[in-house]
Amino acid sequence: MSRAATAPRSKSLSKRVYIAALGTETNQFVPFPTGLRGYEEHGIWHGDATKHEPTNFTAPVHVWRKETEKRGWTVIEGLSTFAAPSGTTVRKVYEDFRDEILDGVKAALPLDAVLINVHGAMVADGYDDCEGDLLSRIRAIVGPKVAIGAEFDLHCHLSALMLDSADVLVGYKEYPHTDTMERAAELFAIIADTVEGKVKPVMARYDCRMIAQYRTSVPPINEFVVRMKSLEGKDGILSVSLSHGFSFADVEDVGTRTLVVADGDRKKAEALAEQLGKELWDNRERYATKYLTVEEAMDRAASHNQGPLVLADRADNPGSGAPGDSTFVLKALVEREIGPALFGVMWDPMAFQIAEEAGEGARIRMRLGGKSGTVSGDPVDLDVTVKKIARNVFQPYGPVMSPLGDMALLSSEHVDIAICTRRNQTFHADAFRAVGAEPADYRVVIVKSAQHFYNGFVGVAKEILYVATPGAADPDVTRWPYTKRKTPFWPKVADPWKG
Repeated sequence: MSRAATAPRSKSLSKRVYIAALGTETNQFVPFPTGLRGYEEHGIWHGDATKHEPTNFTAPVHVWRKETEKRGWTVIEGLSTFAAPSGTTVRKVYEDFRDEILDGVKAALPLDAVLINVHGAMVADGYDDCEGDLLSRIRAIVGPKVAIGAEFDLHCHLSALMLDSADVLVGYKEYPHTDTMERAAELFAIIADTVEGKVKPVMARYDCRMIAQYRTSVPPINEFVVRMKSLEGKDGILSVSLSHGFSFADVEDVGTRTLVVADGDRKKAEALAEQLGKELWDNRERYATKYLTVEEAMDRAASHNQGPLVLADRADNPGSGAPGDSTFVLKALVEREIGPALFGVMWDPMAFQIAEEAGEGARIRMRLGGKSGTVSGDPVDLDVTVKKIARNVFQPYGPVMSPLGDMALLSSEHVDIAICTRRNQTFHADAFRAVGAEPADYRVVIVKSAQHFYNGFVGVAKEILYVATPGAADPDVTRWPYTKRKTPFWPKVADPWKG
């Protein structure tokens, strides 16, 4: 990509750094769009995010302001906003946010660096690669000499346009994402060294021809994370990232890729990216997450008697854009009469309204879940007691608090169901405790999450297993109707390299 100079770098000793954040994770297989309200729910800050408490997504912006000011440099802060994973972003919403950032970059010239926190899997109407579009437009404004860096979620589509437009891309290494601030500091350090002429970063990616999910907090995939870290800071290697990919989007760059940032040696970056990609391929069966069917999960739950068995309802994870109101596991629990079981947190504002009207202690018949379409299954009708109502509930997610809105605990014969009014995945056992349910007291606990729940439940669970149901985030990628990826991939094809 040509980088014709359009704006000078600042000549003052106090460097000028523009910081901003824009992102969401787009599931193109859910039946609802992401509009302005989705961003408003998580916050829209027009240049003042760092004056407020950090969120999951604005934390890197806080890091960059702190690090920039520590050096005595000038910070110009632009837009920061994020929407919970959901469907395709409305075109005007994306373009308005993008243009606000671009206008901010223009107004801030001359600049020495631009730092943007993105997700990497944002899709809008007319834009399969929002991050590449944003970064390329920033490059067109600032020219070739201004350092551009972006931090991205490891569940991203690592596109060629992103690499062509930025100087440095750094991805999270951990899932759950416990290292967002650490990666932000890493990115800042490399960009600062670039501005000061200490390094000349070049990047290379490698397509592993795989689409899978990896739980980096547990063996054996955690050994790969350790290996990536061990390669950084020596032999001219500045940063190593693994883009797991986000399988719930029909875009050309869907899939797993390795990324290496080297100091001035592109061939070295390419060689290491390929080497790591082939190592990942060789261990694909070991590293990929194993899932149980609903029937297998119920069999395990029925025979489990040694403390809480935690089952992750992966296909209905709101963190992957799923609605959070699927009933496949709930129906199986009820039919098999497995209990005592704790289920949630289910997104069902209508059911909450009914429970609220009935009041605590009321015994009523309710229709739960299954309201978002076929991806969520059929509603389940149950006689329940409204055990507790809780207002404005937040749950811990790493160093920040994540909202669930209002909640209710509904108790049936075998299963207690926690419902919420604000769609969000279950991050922590405290989400259940907010409505008086202690997970340790149950035989089986079902959480609507793929992996972010892990740190919040590992201290409670005797065992943790992962369940694949039908749904908007079905982990069986062989069933998704991809049309835009040009190369074959495992596990759809046993050997995507053949032929």
